[in-house]
Amino acid sequence: MSAPVYRLENLQVRYKDRLVLDVEHLEIGEGSILGLEGPNGSGKSTLLRVLAFLETPSSGSLHFMGSPAESCDLLALRRQVTLLLQDPYLLRTSVFENIAYGLKVRGIREGLKDRVFHSLELVGLSPASFAGRPWKSLSGGEARRVALASRLALRTPVLLLDEPTAGVDAGSAVLLKSAALKAREEWGATLVVVSHDMAWMSQVADRLLAFQEGRPGRYVVQNRFEGPWFEQEGGLVSMKIGDGQSIVATKPPSPGRTGFLDAEDITVAVLKPQGLSTRNAVRVRILQLSLENGSGAVLLKGACGDRILTARLTRSSAAELGLVPGSEAWFLFKASAFQWE
Repeated sequence: MSAPVYRLENLQVRYKDRLVLDVEHLEIGEGSILGLEGPNGSGKSTLLRVLAFLETPSSGSLHFMGSPAESCDLLALRRQVTLLLQDPYLLRTSVFENIAYGLKVRGIREGLKDRVFHSLELVGLSPASFAGRPWKSLSGGEARRVALASRLALRTPVLLLDEPTAGVDAGSAVLLKSAALKAREEWGATLVVVSHDMAWMSQVADRLLAFQEGRPGRYVVQNRFEGPWFEQEGGLVSMKIGDGQSIVATKPPSPGRTGFLDAEDITVAVLKPQGLSTRNAVRVRILQLSLENGSGAVLLKGACGDRILTARLTRSSAAELGLVPGSEAWFLFKASAFQWE
């Protein structure tokens, strides 16, 4: 088994007498997408700076690609990681030159135009329309997408995103999600994302950590169901979720509410049980199994049409089921398990 991209042990960051980051143990696997959430000042952005090798821990150890970070060349480490800040800065020049700048600094000239154009396409901007445009003509969402394109062009093994959807419209948020997922798909990038937009984050991240006072903890992984919900007999509502399947839930307090289902409330079976009392049995295709930081549980992602559902299992249960990506399974859950926003 290959070493994780990052391994943190008893890592702390202090500003004088104030402890701002305290991570007992954290591993970030290659090709994973880790989401970080929590209130302002809870340590999320500090962790990003540590992972970008822009801030040195006060104590503890940080390993990168299996080697202690302190024993590696700092510039070489930084060139393996790209950080997109919450308020990214654009050069006062064209879109093309903004994206090409980092490549030129690294001495990359061969295929430069193709890389710039492809990066624009990744964030949903037409090279023909945007490459020659000046920076000041961009909207807020377009500027954020150009800033991300400039990072994607570098194709670093690690991409760190700090509030990538802050201040952008819904359309831009969808395109930013697509670009993040394509970075992993095309060159196996590992991503760490900080965001307050939990609806967006739940569609991007493989796993989530909640930060409070500098410490990460287990996050309740929830599946989100926005509806529309349709009223049924017996105090139930139903909605279609794709692949010709529907689910039912106990009726919410008022119409138009969003339903949430905890990943832990889903039972997983290889075969659909007979004589089932649980009202919901959803057939899924397994996409991914990953270990959850902190708990050691297994997060199991399954696809039902275009919808991705996540279940949480113990490691022993996951081993007994013997599921692998591409296999079929059944996600079982009660109508009463839903919580309503």
